[in-house]
Amino acid sequence: MCGFVSLWNAGDPELARSMIERLTHRGPDDVQVERLSGAPVVMAHSRLSIIGPDDGTQPIERAGDMLVVNGEIYNHEDLRAILNEDAFDTESDSESVLHLYRSGEARWISKLDGMFAFVLATKDRIIAARDPLGIKPLYVAKLGDGLAFASELKAFDGVPVDSVEAIPPGSLMDSRTGMRTWYRVPHGAAEPEEGHDLNHTAQELRYVLEAAVEKWMVADVEVGSFLSGGLDSSLIAAIAQQVRRKAGKSPLKTFSVGLAGSPDLKAARAVAEHIGSEHHEHAFTAADVQNNLAHVIYHLESADVDLVRSAIPTLFAARLARKHVKAVLTGEGADELFAGYTYHHGYVDDPRALADELTRGLTSMHNINLQRVDRVTMAESLEARTPFLDRDLIDFSQSIPASLKLCRTNPEAAESTGPTTEKWILRKACSDLLPQDLVWRKKAQFDEGSGTVDALQGALQEITGLAHVDRDEEGAVYEAILRERFEDPERILEAAGTWESDERVDVAAS
Repeated sequence: MCGFVSLWNAGDPELARSMIERLTHRGPDDVQVERLSGAPVVMAHSRLSIIGPDDGTQPIERAGDMLVVNGEIYNHEDLRAILNEDAFDTESDSESVLHLYRSGEARWISKLDGMFAFVLATKDRIIAARDPLGIKPLYVAKLGDGLAFASELKAFDGVPVDSVEAIPPGSLMDSRTGMRTWYRVPHGAAEPEEGHDLNHTAQELRYVLEAAVEKWMVADVEVGSFLSGGLDSSLIAAIAQQVRRKAGKSPLKTFSVGLAGSPDLKAARAVAEHIGSEHHEHAFTAADVQNNLAHVIYHLESADVDLVRSAIPTLFAARLARKHVKAVLTGEGADELFAGYTYHHGYVDDPRALADELTRGLTSMHNINLQRVDRVTMAESLEARTPFLDRDLIDFSQSIPASLKLCRTNPEAAESTGPTTEKWILRKACSDLLPQDLVWRKKAQFDEGSGTVDALQGALQEITGLAHVDRDEEGAVYEAILRERFEDPERILEAAGTWESDERVDVAAS
């Protein structure tokens, strides 16, 4: 895990170093700046060592090619076997990107399994690409006659670049052939086909989820898990604990935060006791929120009210976890895959529309939830992993009918009427992993269950001097803080994602 900067036909090592210095929080273990001999290329890299910690220094330069990677390639051992182990000089998973490119296969990038963003340069060509859902960030900007790439927007602040844009998820940019989409989210199914075996679907979902968690725990350092006490993080933690137990390792380390006495702290404590994890928790206060608000907004690179609200407990959880581990599992992606948001309930009687909305939601995660998770955890030099967004799990989950994800309880009954249950098939598939009251507990947003909204109100009252701060005033405070932290705040604000979307018709509100 890391941050990087790449300059193509633009700038020099001094510029690259000044840009990477704004990203050293992403990788405090090592910082390198290199020029590719005989080519108009400079690359800078700040490293958080997770796989191949002893010999995984970047940029990687081999025979006139240079590469920087941010992320993890989980199938790198399989790729080594296919590409010839003897060709590799390091144990780093990142090196597999270079050898896969050199294989010359037309769709070589589709063989990468993981979360990643990278830039690869040869003497006369530069290629930049991003993982299927954009878990790891990647931006590109025009700089004079050339291009500049970076992991975060703040790297460009104060640099005379034009047209800063995010490289879309599942896309590859090639200086020879332009931009192309190499991965598309499979379109979601709506209704079960005749003869559909519900039990088989639930069982297969469980198998695929377990495989994803085990895959995303691959590391040369210990991997812990966030644990809010909600369904998603609890399922991930329960499976991860089983993986560690099966491997004969010490109990999984889990991390929970919230206001003292908050529902999340209580629920997480109960889950940790049930699965037998080594649990750590931190109770924050309104004063803690006020003291860290500017830090959150700067690193989040957004003033969106809902993103800031959810980023605050993420920060405290990341700070707590980083005292014990370098990487954590999180539950992001389950809501988008299995219809977990409140507004999804408005689609319960229209499975086709729900399936379409879930597909759309998956494709827009990169600059909303995934931006929050990446920026805030990396602000604390912690790697966050999202096994629900494993490509195999996405493919299988999209094949599950939407009517089994959000439904009138109970789909197994002759007539399904009653209250709407979100993530029904996921709950059924994993019902034996957790206490039943938690398996079927209604979802609470992270910022609500942790008590963040109440703490924020107190912090905002102190900042503004108002007796009550409404949503518009709250957003104005966040934007003012962001503007103070950046030389070119408009660039940040223009690129920031928001929870609201013109593409979504929130039928739940109609």
